[in-house]
Amino acid sequence: MLIGAHVSPAGGPAKAVERGTERGARAIQIFNQSPRMWRPTVYSDEAVADFRTAMADSEVDALMIHAVYLLNAATEDDEIRRKTLTSLTTSLQAGDALGAVSVVLHPGSAKTGEVPPAIRRAGEVIREALAESENCALHLENTAGAGGTLGRSFGELAALIDAAGGDERLGMCLDSCHLYASGYDIRTAEALSAVLDEADAAVGLDRLGSLHFNDSVGALGSNRDRHADVGEGELGRDGCAVFLSEPRFDGLPVILETPGPDRKGPTAEELQLCHTLRAEGEKARKKRR
Repeated sequence: MLIGAHVSPAGGPAKAVERGTERGARAIQIFNQSPRMWRPTVYSDEAVADFRTAMADSEVDALMIHAVYLLNAATEDDEIRRKTLTSLTTSLQAGDALGAVSVVLHPGSAKTGEVPPAIRRAGEVIREALAESENCALHLENTAGAGGTLGRSFGELAALIDAAGGDERLGMCLDSCHLYASGYDIRTAEALSAVLDEADAAVGLDRLGSLHFNDSVGALGSNRDRHADVGEGELGRDGCAVFLSEPRFDGLPVILETPGPDRKGPTAEELQLCHTLRAEGEKARKKRR
């Protein structure tokens, strides 16, 4: 398991590697454009070369790029669709250049409209973006389920992948907070195993390519997308240990998106806590055998 953190790319993607290294991260995630502006970033050849050198000289093994939250692939607004497609395409092309494991995308929202047509619209945007890039995978993230957000269930994720043509580059990024908030109880090893069996039946765990790890402020089924620091929310220390020690997650990049004690994101201490909880969870699993 490549435990890591979302970090700032300010100063260039090589700086993100430096910030990840400071936290003891094995994986990092960045936005490749400002999350508040429709201004996609195209990295220069020099920035790409500096990033690849920084990665080679570090203990960081994986990069993920998170598409910004402005995007709505399911929109009915022509301008938002155009901007979404441009931004998502640029993110995938950045992933190609930097050798990212994937771009992670919140699939979008039906707003107050019907879900099936929204899924078809989102699938078409995703299909077009993939056609303009070469190698980088696109992982659709499960959502907490508020409002008309798409991807709140494994059935919706499966439908989105089908609507996008089932490209082999399409995968899932499972977020622990979003799973819990959307009604999937993952606090025990048995419950988490049952949830993953459901994901396997609907989507296929061969498409599970990455994880977001966050505790949840909201209760089970609350649909509240509110991240808590590790062990400080509804999952608690034991629930976090269960998630981190799940055998079917071995080898995957695991990105913390927690607020942190100073609201500046995950710290080195929190990443170290994850390693401790993983070991505790593995020990508990062995005792149950």
